[in-house]
Amino acid sequence: MRSFHFNGSRIVKTGLAIFLTAVICEWFDWPPVFAVITAIVTIEPTVSDSIKKGLVRFPASAIGSAFAVFFITLFGNSPITYTLAAVATILACYRLNLHAGLLVATLTSVAMVEVIHDNFLISFFIRLGTTTIGLLVSTAVNMLIFPPDYRKDILKSIHSISARAGSMLEHTFRTILFDGGANLQEDKKIVKQLTTEIRKTEKLIHYQRDEASLYPWVRSREAELQMAERQLLFLDNFEYHLNALLRVPPEDIKWTTAERDIIMHAVTALADDLRHSIDYDHEKHQDQLKSITDLFWENSKRVPANDALHPALFPSEFTILYELVTIYNLVDKFFDPNSVKAAQEAEK
Repeated sequence: MRSFHFNGSRIVKTGLAIFLTAVICEWFDWPPVFAVITAIVTIEPTVSDSIKKGLVRFPASAIGSAFAVFFITLFGNSPITYTLAAVATILACYRLNLHAGLLVATLTSVAMVEVIHDNFLISFFIRLGTTTIGLLVSTAVNMLIFPPDYRKDILKSIHSISARAGSMLEHTFRTILFDGGANLQEDKKIVKQLTTEIRKTEKLIHYQRDEASLYPWVRSREAELQMAERQLLFLDNFEYHLNALLRVPPEDIKWTTAERDIIMHAVTALADDLRHSIDYDHEKHQDQLKSITDLFWENSKRVPANDALHPALFPSEFTILYELVTIYNLVDKFFDPNSVKAAQEAEK
């Protein structure tokens, strides 16, 4: 759903920017192709990006147009003209640190070779005019039509990551406790997928914060963004400890059936909390944490004294319970009452 919303709005905005740009150019009796190219690449995920990159693309396009005019004057419409115009534009953009405008500038320089036959100076200024139209129209469309708003996407993504993390935690412990650690490779792949989703959501938050200087309603929602960042940090830490669990050798576990049932019951409750955040019960969570903590301290007494200075030699049971207690504490912070309230208000 998130992907469709993002791409769908961008497609609509790009199409509208192309249409308006072409209409304006036709009105001035200018060739619209250069303006349309600029309009297409200037529709960025955020308006601030459109403006920042537009300020780079304009001088870059001017450089490309200038080189096209210069080499056409020297060599006419020939293969060497295309080559020199493109290479000179690329080199100049790199030297002037105009990387964001390099593609548009290069396309402009080689495309101009085909259409310029006389009045080179007039053609140069027309190209600057069409580039300006493309930049202004696409930026205005990006700002006014479907203004970038990633709040719902951010919340949906966090809830999705949380639910998948809960399901994976439950599957991992079932595999470790009752299947001897078989098929943990698949869980490791899922952990990597969760990491990718976390990074994508961090990017959405970055996009949302970029709009703060342009939209007052974004600035007023800063507390929501901070809450989302905090929850993502907890999920990032959760993924770290989940990875640590997957590295524990499960074949060395010597828990009794009763102990395995206690642990699995606590893990199932924890997984349900992550999958169904609305039903989170802090007191129930604390009761489950106490049972696991008690089992942790009971198991810690079994650690030989000479191994206490060598964490790498800790028994598998001790390491697994340590990671589970840590994850329990992380989840409790994840469902901080203030964070949950803010998230629910944002969804309205």
